Amino acid sequence: MIRFEGVSKRFAGAPAPAVDHLDLTVPEGTTCVLIGPSGCGKSTTLRMVNRLIEPDAGRITLSGRDVTACDPIALRRGIGYVLQGIGLFPHRSVARNVATVPELLGWPKVRIAERVDAMLDLVGLDPATYRERRPDALSGGQRQRVGVARALAADPPVLLMDEPFGAVDPVARARLQAEIVAILKRLGKTVLIVTHDIDEAMLMGDCVALMRGGRLVQADAPQALLAAPADAFVASFVGQDRALRRLALLTVSEAAEPGAAEDAPEIGAEASLRDALSAMLAGGLTRLAVAGSPRILTLDAIRAAGALAKVAPP
Repeated sequence: MIRFEGVSKRFAGAPAPAVDHLDLTVPEGTTCVLIGPSGCGKSTTLRMVNRLIEPDAGRITLSGRDVTACDPIALRRGIGYVLQGIGLFPHRSVARNVATVPELLGWPKVRIAERVDAMLDLVGLDPATYRERRPDALSGGQRQRVGVARALAADPPVLLMDEPFGAVDPVARARLQAEIVAILKRLGKTVLIVTHDIDEAMLMGDCVALMRGGRLVQADAPQALLAAPADAFVASFVGQDRALRRLALLTVSEAAEPGAAEDAPEIGAEASLRDALSAMLAGGLTRLAVAGSPRILTLDAIRAAGALAKVAPP
């Protein structure tokens, strides 16, 4: 668990705090995404967890232990960190990059080699093919996979990710995001992510924490944030198409109802309601049959699922 209790940080000469009395809890095994306008304090918040930046006030605890009571080097070796721009060591092979923290911790060579291969397998890179390659021989998506493997190599309970997919091309980004989410869920890590991409935040976060001017404006599950923004700023930030974003987070199985539609095209139960709506609009349909199930999905059900709270304009 990561907990911020009244945490503040003001940089010398700054007219206002970068982070101002932040209270936020990231439960164990969940992913929280920090998002907000440039300069809102999200990166400062993340870097205070591993003490790359020291807080001025308040407490940050990991599983109940105050981070300021920990030796900073030992603290950082126990936290996975995926850097903005990936940050692989260019002179080291992929294997040596992944082995960085286990080597610092003094693991035996055989154990390190086994762990390197296991981590490369985990992120979808064949060890025999990639182990001895240098970072400059990899694509942006491959380098990012190596960065994640390196962060997970020592099996840290907490993972920090600072703009983790900023260096990945848009075509590969969505696939890589989905794969990394699945890996983190399977491993049960507690994860704090910084991003400026609202779609990335909605895809990756169990909780999305929106900041403004160093303060937390709203922290909620993605669906709840889209359905009921706390104020006009939140509604504006998540975008006018927040209804479509909400539909992208809901599956057909969540809105389907009993019924038969033998003449209607089928759609998979795990497809998103956004995809279902697209199929209906493309075909001029008002209902779809759910594949392998005696249920149907109607246009009215999609409308109801995507219903949003009214928010007063700024």
